[in-house]
Amino acid sequence: MRRRLAASGLMTTAGVFAAATEHFGAQQNKPFSHIVVDEAQDLGVAELRFLVAIAPATSDALFFAGDLGQRIFQQPFSWKGLGVDVRGRSATLKVNYRTSHQIRRAADRLLPAKVRDVDGNEDRRSGTISVFDGPEPIKLIENDEAAEIEAVGNYLKAALSEGFKPSEIGLFVRSEDQLGRARSAAGVAALPMRTFIDHRDEDAASALVGIMQLAKGLEFRLVVLMACDETVLPLKERVADVADDFELDEVITTERQLFYVAATRARDRLVISAVAPGSEFIEDFVGLVS
Repeated sequence: MRRRLAASGLMTTAGVFAAATEHFGAQQNKPFSHIVVDEAQDLGVAELRFLVAIAPATSDALFFAGDLGQRIFQQPFSWKGLGVDVRGRSATLKVNYRTSHQIRRAADRLLPAKVRDVDGNEDRRSGTISVFDGPEPIKLIENDEAAEIEAVGNYLKAALSEGFKPSEIGLFVRSEDQLGRARSAAGVAALPMRTFIDHRDEDAASALVGIMQLAKGLEFRLVVLMACDETVLPLKERVADVADDFELDEVITTERQLFYVAATRARDRLVISAVAPGSEFIEDFVGLVS
């Protein structure tokens, strides 16, 4: 495959990083003296090697900020094995400025008290505080899709009447197969909406509707996570494809972390809806208001 790509004058993204790594790795003078990396938990092997190659080999050249609990794009691998050893040099930030105490506390129950990476670095989630309060997250478990759509639509209609702007609302589902349910709920509330590909409407007065993976890094006053059904979270297709118990554990972990990422996009209000019995993950949200 690599030979065929080269013969066609093409490169994969990883190949681009590998070529740049080879180029800069052989140079004494590096293009940067210091590098700050955000969302570091989603770095891949090729990207991390590239960062090492473009910075000098000093103890303070690389600074990483990230959250192991939000790793949804990459399988874990050893940073130490690539020459980046942060053991004993890391710290956990404990003040949350974006998410209410109630939403953060509920979402944190999706993750273990300690998240550990391949190199043994631990992220302890206990002791974190938020700087403001809000209502408890709400769950809407209905008998069928039509009832769920109606319930979510009515909630959105009430939120609009309370003064929520459409641009302050995000509706997310696990995969494209459930997008129709989110659009239908927005239709019940007469809520103007846009998708991730509607770039021309980014600043318009409309709610964002999309899949959970693309919600990462965003923030809304109100987030609705729809279609959190038993066979959707974790996604049935991913579970069916696993080869062994180890791979199953990895799938369940990343599905749980994806749910965590989507839930923590909410600043003030979080609504989780599903068709009964709902995802097993919902039970971890102890104290949800029905």
